Amino acid sequence: MALAVEEILGHMISCGIVVVKDGHVMPLSKIKLLEASHPVPDERSVVAARQIMGLVEENAGPSTLFVNLLSGGASALLAAPAPGITLEHKQEVTRLLLECGADIQEINAVRKHLSAVKGGNLARLAAGATIISLVISDVIHDRLDTIGSGPAFPDSTTWEDVKAILLRYDLWERVPNAVRERVEQGLSGELPDTPSADDPCFKGVTTSIIASNRQALSAAAAAAKDRGYTPLVLSSSIQGETSDIARMHGAIAREVTETANPLPPPCCILSGGETTVTMEDRHGKGGRNQEFALAAALEIDGLENVLVLSAGTDGTDGPTDAAGAAVTGKSVGLAKKMGLDAEDFLKRHDAYNFFSKTGELIITGPTLTNVMDVHLMLIV
Repeated sequence: MALAVEEILGHMISCGIVVVKDGHVMPLSKIKLLEASHPVPDERSVVAARQIMGLVEENAGPSTLFVNLLSGGASALLAAPAPGITLEHKQEVTRLLLECGADIQEINAVRKHLSAVKGGNLARLAAGATIISLVISDVIHDRLDTIGSGPAFPDSTTWEDVKAILLRYDLWERVPNAVRERVEQGLSGELPDTPSADDPCFKGVTTSIIASNRQALSAAAAAAKDRGYTPLVLSSSIQGETSDIARMHGAIAREVTETANPLPPPCCILSGGETTVTMEDRHGKGGRNQEFALAAALEIDGLENVLVLSAGTDGTDGPTDAAGAAVTGKSVGLAKKMGLDAEDFLKRHDAYNFFSKTGELIITGPTLTNVMDVHLMLIV
């Protein structure tokens, strides 16, 4: 995105900063490039946020145009803890929310209220300047207040929502004391809420989504059709517990092979979105796409001519170097001959180590974009 802006605007750019995940880099000439940690922020995330906030404050004014390039991952990459909150507090809250199975809307609702930049606060810093936000969506239903925690977009969540989310997942007593104190201060009116749609700071802000999961699925369906498959897009808004969603996809594949319903082979059935994995205290290594593939492999075990692929469009899945995995109806049986119990690996959330042994990982490296996950089933 930054490279494209440099190519289009060229000499009109006076300054700029972009922060990306480690390794997700391209050569830039006028915009400063920083790398930071994802999905849990690190000290570099704080440094990046401070530099971007400083750039906005120093250049804000009625004659300034800010081009705000926003994509998935910004919630972790742009970390500016609110007063009384430390980076360690945000790291712990992020970890707890990721492990409990909370969805991205819930996670970001909490993070926005612990931040000095998220939830519209970056627009507050712009002080009357014009902001054009160009957004790549990585969330269900393309919610602009959730993508990257909406630093330049009105926030629809409140302090009440934050406490309700922490209580819903039994995290209220587990989060750091400073977090509980801040939420209670917000609930009592001692702290302002994040800016809502009627805040004057959004008067000069325009926001456009330039890429989404729906577009990716449409392109994949067109490619499948060109190759002789009848495509069917189930949804670009798939969410829920990963293994349950994967089994449902596997059941659809079985239905197609047995009854040619909802369409006959050869076909390509597609879906996208962002599922969640509820973790136990002790677990193995993997990501939601690898877990999806492993659960699907168990469901399609024994089926002929069926392939299931699940991958993150950014080229990374969880804390691994894989984007996901691809399996067939033979995967579980072949693994069994290698002494691998697929059910046991799934139970331990250890899909990466399973697929690294079977050779079914998909490793693409960074794709430099992020429109959530893509699930694909080929049935011939």
